[in-house]
Amino acid sequence: MIVALIIACEVGFWVLLALGLAARYLLKWRRTSVVLLLCEPVLELVLFIATAIDLKNGAEPGWEHGVAALYIGYTVAFGHYTIRWLDGHAAHRLGGAPPPRKPPRYGRARARHEARLWLRAVYGAAVALGLLQLAVWYVGDSGDISSLRAFQWVAIRTVGIYGLIALGYWIWPKKAPADAEDPPRLTTDKERARS
Repeated sequence: MIVALIIACEVGFWVLLALGLAARYLLKWRRTSVVLLLCEPVLELVLFIATAIDLKNGAEPGWEHGVAALYIGYTVAFGHYTIRWLDGHAAHRLGGAPPPRKPPRYGRARARHEARLWLRAVYGAAVALGLLQLAVWYVGDSGDISSLRAFQWVAIRTVGIYGLIALGYWIWPKKAPADAEDPPRLTTDKERARS
């Protein structure tokens, strides 16, 4: 049941996102789009409650409960970021807005970008670890909590690996190609008038 609910929440996330962006940019229903996008956190709440009920009804804690906690942690940390990113692209493609800024590709700016994403991963892991610890306390000595503990280590290892990748951008910053170092300079009206 939990695996099907995780899949339904993931599908629901993308369906609500598509409906929200379509309502905003195709139908010009801004309030409706806000309501649809605000329904996104309800999906995680439903998954959390269903997982708690499943454990309360005596289900043996398994990998699906761990995956549910990791999924909730990921969507809490990266959900708004993903929505904002897609909103910028939808505004450009459907609403006539300028193209969204791309993340930096080189140097310390890229390292700062990766560090910010790593902090999001830390936040998501903290949420997942908290939910898993609540489940461990909830189950107590009456059940096998080894799978829940295993997923706590999965969250910690994921943050560690992501941290090493982000640190790599600080230690070995990617250098811009020679032709990309000087971005094209915009000429002002005064400079055009002089030439």
